[in-house]
Amino acid sequence: MKLRHLGSLMLALCAIATAAAAGPDCSRPLTLALHDHGLLYSADTDTGIDKDFADELVRRSGCKIAVSLMSRARIWQLIESGALDFSLSGITNAERNRFAGFAWYFSNKYYLLVRQDSGSRQLADFERNERFRLGVIRSFRYSESANRLVDKLTLANRVSQANGLAPLYETLLLNRIQGMIIEPFDYPALDQKKIRDISSVIEFDDPPVPHGLIMSKKALIPAEQDKWRALVNDMRADGTVRRIFEKYFDPGLAGALVDFQPPP
Repeated sequence: MKLRHLGSLMLALCAIATAAAAGPDCSRPLTLALHDHGLLYSADTDTGIDKDFADELVRRSGCKIAVSLMSRARIWQLIESGALDFSLSGITNAERNRFAGFAWYFSNKYYLLVRQDSGSRQLADFERNERFRLGVIRSFRYSESANRLVDKLTLANRVSQANGLAPLYETLLLNRIQGMIIEPFDYPALDQKKIRDISSVIEFDDPPVPHGLIMSKKALIPAEQDKWRALVNDMRADGTVRRIFEKYFDPGLAGALVDFQPPP
């Protein structure tokens, strides 16, 4: 009897050890930074999709994760240096792939919000009129066509940068810029700030861009990145990500954002 009980205890301990080995390494405190951006996160209310996502990462991993608020530019700097472990809703490019890994959990398109009195009805109108200025968030990248527009207008000294959406909305209302790049998370602010009354939306002809958990390659070895990626994939598979998005969007739009084929 005692041997049988001992055997059961050993099996239970092995199961616990296996589960611990399969999960992320929680032996040190980890860090994650949010950025203030529409429905992704509001510093005023301490709510948003990425806040809910971060809470779920903490709960599932069992790790102690210190969550803070930073500008997007600062986040990328710290991710590259290894001083920050994670951030959320990030997109990749060749440069970022050198220092960051990603675990994808949604995908969305980008749009050009333009003042109606600018006379712009299509991207070409905005691009060729030298009086039109574009506003962007510092260190943000977008879809291929949007990035091409930003880069071209930057060379022509026709881009104004800000640390967040709020100052861009203000400069758009004051007609200091005539356009800015937005995504679905910004829609509620258009009504709250009376911006929809003076603006029109032009769609970039690009496919949706995957967004994900950003992981610092200097802070997390590849095996640990894989563990966090598996955790995010589990959140997608069991419907947790969809439920988070349905708190903020109607089911149709939520489904369009979270039902996608992640890149390899």
